[in-house]
Amino acid sequence: MANEPTYCYHCRTHHPRDEMRLIVTKTGKRWRCIRSIEATQQGAAAREAYGRLVSEINKAESKSRAQRMNNILQEK
Repeated sequence: MANEPTYCYHCRTHHPRDEMRLIVTKTGKRWRCIRSIEATQQGAAAREAYGRLVSEINKAESKSRAQRMNNILQEK
């Protein structure tokens, strides 16, 4: 169970459970990766850099997903 992939609400990706922490938020308990927690505690510059990195990753995944869907639709 320690290596079971768990969704991180902060960076929107799955990580092994042993890299996650259960955080209490105003809407309830959520899983968040240790990397994102540490990045937000290192100051504004580190937090912004981490946010830009996560945004770039999400954009690349979205673009890749859109291209795959486009390819599938064109094959039909």
